[in-house]
Amino acid sequence: MSSLFRSVKNYFSLVKFSHTVFAMPFALIGFALAVTTTDNVFSLKLLLLVILCMIFARNAAMGFNRLADNRLDALNPRTKNREIPTGKISTKAALFFVIANAALFITTTGFINKLTLFLSPVALLIILGYTFSKRLTYLCHFILGLGLSLAPIGAYISVTNTFALIPVIYSLIVITWVSGFDIIYALQDDDFDRLNQLYSIPSLTGRKRALIISILVHFITFILVIAAGYLEKGGPIFWIGAFIFTALLIYQHIIVKHNDISRVTLSFATTNGVASILFSIFVIIDLYIRYH
Repeated sequence: MSSLFRSVKNYFSLVKFSHTVFAMPFALIGFALAVTTTDNVFSLKLLLLVILCMIFARNAAMGFNRLADNRLDALNPRTKNREIPTGKISTKAALFFVIANAALFITTTGFINKLTLFLSPVALLIILGYTFSKRLTYLCHFILGLGLSLAPIGAYISVTNTFALIPVIYSLIVITWVSGFDIIYALQDDDFDRLNQLYSIPSLTGRKRALIISILVHFITFILVIAAGYLEKGGPIFWIGAFIFTALLIYQHIIVKHNDISRVTLSFATTNGVASILFSIFVIIDLYIRYH
């Protein structure tokens, strides 16, 4: 039993399961939009299918990232103790894990509707393709954001089988929000990236300018949040959630300095995780109150 527990724990660590709090709340916003603003009714079965799709897709993406970056992770002092470089999980086991989760993701979309099934390979291409983006372009942060941004629009399509403007705006919120905080996260590896010919904004511009770019990207996030509330005619609860979300965006820029990145983890994981959860709660409550 202890061996099984350790194995499960290693896989949870491999995919950083706790970081699901970044995209999952926005998927729930997309789902809530679909069942409150349209004629579609709530379905627990469908909600569970959406959640499973999120889990399988993210497992495949993170597992693939760790597998493809195994050599680099072993060289980087910050990542050398990850599961594959240390042998806690073999490359063969990691490959099987990726293939299994990708297959489960596509299979699960087939139980939702034809459009989600049709789009599932495109979604996989985007989220798996992020792994190679750091070898090709300084825009890798935005490709990561694009991958996570599929959550709200994907959940909305799962319910309605159609596209709509408001969930697309929430997807744009995710793109800019994630890209902005990924630039902050990349501050930790700017020297390593330069030495190993990897692309990131901090390795290109230096830490000080990278933080300025992150602020500008998050300002766009703020504008998009305002746009979502305005177009959806958000009530007071929405605007409280928007205020908290914005305050936490500002907070992470206050605690991380170009000459002091000791609190990057607090900014990246804790602050953004809390921001995502709280914002989604307020948005979903607001939708429920206004449409019921």
